[in-house]
Amino acid sequence: MQKIKIFDTTLRDGEQSAGVNLNFSEKLEIARQLDRLQVDIIEAGFPAASKGDFSSVQHIANSIKNCSVTGLSRSVISDIDSAWEALKGGIEPRLHLFIATSPIHRKYKLKQSKEQVIETAVNSVKYAASKFPIIQWSAEDACRTELPYLAEIVEEVIQAGASVINIPDTVGYITPKEYGEIFQYLNNHVPSINKVSLSAHCHDDLGLAISNSLVAIENGATQVEGTINGIGERAGNAALEELAVALHIRQDYYHAYTSLQLNEISRTSSLVSKLTGMVVPANKAIVGRNAFAHESGIHQDGVLKEKSTYEIISPELVGFHSNSMVLGKHSGRHAFKNRLSELGLSIDDKEIQSLFSVFKDLADRKKEMTDEDLVAIVLEEQMSKETRFYELIHLQVQYGTNQVPTATVTLSGSQNEVIQEASTGGGSIEALYNTLEKCVNGEVNLLDYRIQSVGAGRDALAQVYVKLKYCEVETSGRGLAQDVLEASARAYLNAINREIYMRKLTKQPVKG
Repeated sequence: MQKIKIFDTTLRDGEQSAGVNLNFSEKLEIARQLDRLQVDIIEAGFPAASKGDFSSVQHIANSIKNCSVTGLSRSVISDIDSAWEALKGGIEPRLHLFIATSPIHRKYKLKQSKEQVIETAVNSVKYAASKFPIIQWSAEDACRTELPYLAEIVEEVIQAGASVINIPDTVGYITPKEYGEIFQYLNNHVPSINKVSLSAHCHDDLGLAISNSLVAIENGATQVEGTINGIGERAGNAALEELAVALHIRQDYYHAYTSLQLNEISRTSSLVSKLTGMVVPANKAIVGRNAFAHESGIHQDGVLKEKSTYEIISPELVGFHSNSMVLGKHSGRHAFKNRLSELGLSIDDKEIQSLFSVFKDLADRKKEMTDEDLVAIVLEEQMSKETRFYELIHLQVQYGTNQVPTATVTLSGSQNEVIQEASTGGGSIEALYNTLEKCVNGEVNLLDYRIQSVGAGRDALAQVYVKLKYCEVETSGRGLAQDVLEASARAYLNAINREIYMRKLTKQPVKG
């Protein structure tokens, strides 16, 4: 049985998904859950990209104690220095160093010859080796690179000090047979290949990311990179939950395993979905709502007689349970705290009381509180605690089929001043958002608006995701409430607050 290391890049490549904008506390919450899932390596971000990215990578590296934390770096000295400063406090600091190698990238992006690219790669690896104990080197767009040249540069960077060689299908172009042949070629034509681990990083543009990752394992890869729920650039990355379960179910074929705690998959998927605002499709393998549903009469009959007739994966294997505890308005603080702990939520004792008050207030208005509700309200409170510049005090919306929708809003500002405005619109949401724009004193353009229910039933919580452009900067926010309009207002204010917070964090002038 071959151990396959799992390199999770949800916080780096995953966050590059269009519309995703995680703040500091959200990244840390995901990192902690990835630690519980027992991934081997967490790619926490790109330290040189911004002060915010540097800060979050550094804090994650210093906080996570059970797995290695890495950061991305271009083949640039300043990037490597920034990554070292961010990662040096981790238990096993490692660097993910990359440079493009394909003809199209060499010509149009780098504007360098083959020899210049090799020289840059070797020099950067040598410099990084003076700081980092582990260096992973990636050939960006490797799958469109000439194989003899790819083998040549791989040998050079191994000699320079690289210990992991990653072969990314950067644009999701390769087919399984071709991808396997790349690994075979490197194994046969790189003299020092036995000194390093080979890693696969596949994008899903043609829907082949998991197939390619599995073929890489068959051809010598001992590490696979991907994201939770398969999120990432464009069509996304290989979905790590699919890979891990495929290896588990088909151990007879692949003779390989991962260290992932499979019963943490459902919880991890749900957390990433909620914090990124990227809804998991119902028919998504492993974690979709319909993954274990059987509607066909023939299938239902078969499953009732013997589950294995139509069910190759048990829901319990990946952490789905049908008998979750339901809390209500009569539940005590102990039961509340115990259930949060069972759900894997990291809550300080100081925070329990305020969260319990929010829970009781909502439970008075809602029949029962499911696990989904508990996770949602905890994440909502944690998300907003560091970004409360504008807070919603009161809102009222008047709407009728024969009248102009009108919204009145009362907010408190950063100096505890009371702000009150009113406006109209073509519908309730437009009236509300026109009013809020007046309150925040800056031009706001709504780029995206999405709503989904948390759980089921008439009294289900509403979760709203928005993407805005505020003072020429794109930002996103999330709001939770039993009322759709209140959730919409909270999402809007959360997006504004996050932008103000980032300006304060990076010491830029705060507008508005």
